[in-house]
Amino acid sequence: MTDTPIPRPPAKRNHWLLAGIMAAGAALVSACKSPPEPNSAPDSHLSDKAGPASVSGPATAAIAPARPSAAPTALAYRKDAATHLYSLNGERIFKGKLPSQLYAIGVLQVDIDRAGKVTRLHWMRAPRHAPEVVAEIERTVRAAAPFPVPTRLGKVTYTDTWLWDKGGHFQLDTLTEGQL
Repeated sequence: MTDTPIPRPPAKRNHWLLAGIMAAGAALVSACKSPPEPNSAPDSHLSDKAGPASVSGPATAAIAPARPSAAPTALAYRKDAATHLYSLNGERIFKGKLPSQLYAIGVLQVDIDRAGKVTRLHWMRAPRHAPEVVAEIERTVRAAAPFPVPTRLGKVTYTDTWLWDKGGHFQLDTLTEGQL
């Protein structure tokens, strides 16, 4: 018996096909993402007031119907939810790096149903020394409904950390610019 090699199809053709499919998939996924909307609010967070956090409510503008979220996981959905909250509360977002000493930090778990409605809020770590911040965060989340509809997940539970300064401005850990 002689050992003759078995002819194989060219590997390059399969490689290019796979690369093309992966590029198309990546383009589709990147097209579904939307960055946080820029804000032109004045840098009012720079004033260092001596009192505790002043709390101002979210904007009372009419909320449009929920947009879809193609997030495949709760962690990916968290970014869509944070972007949604930032877009509705632009004047309340702390611009730049947060100070090293924050007034309050809270970890909140939010359940979102198939229509983008908030069904449950659960504090994993509430800032108990600042009950006004707890109430304002809950009010802000509920007022932001409907959230992006979790089309791939059906319903979703996501967790985010709220970073609150003395002036009543906040950042979410998902979109934070860091601390000084």
